[in-house]
Amino acid sequence: MAGQSRSSNTLVVPQARQALEQLKYEAAQQLGVQIPQDGYYGNIATRDAGSLGGYITKKLVQIAEQQLSGQGGQFR
Repeated sequence: MAGQSRSSNTLVVPQARQALEQLKYEAAQQLGVQIPQDGYYGNIATRDAGSLGGYITKKLVQIAEQQLSGQGGQFR
């Protein structure tokens, strides 16, 4: 199951999956959170999972704001 998502969420733009995965790994690296090799997040501490989600949300909002202001939007 490594690399497979167990989530029932579906992406509006399926091509965005790779970019979101990259963002997840970048966020984990920034926060010092170890991503499970088997893809199972059930053993990650709630605090770490919340930190990852918050960081990713913050970055996605920044990207959207940049795109809306006409500055483009790259994952940074």
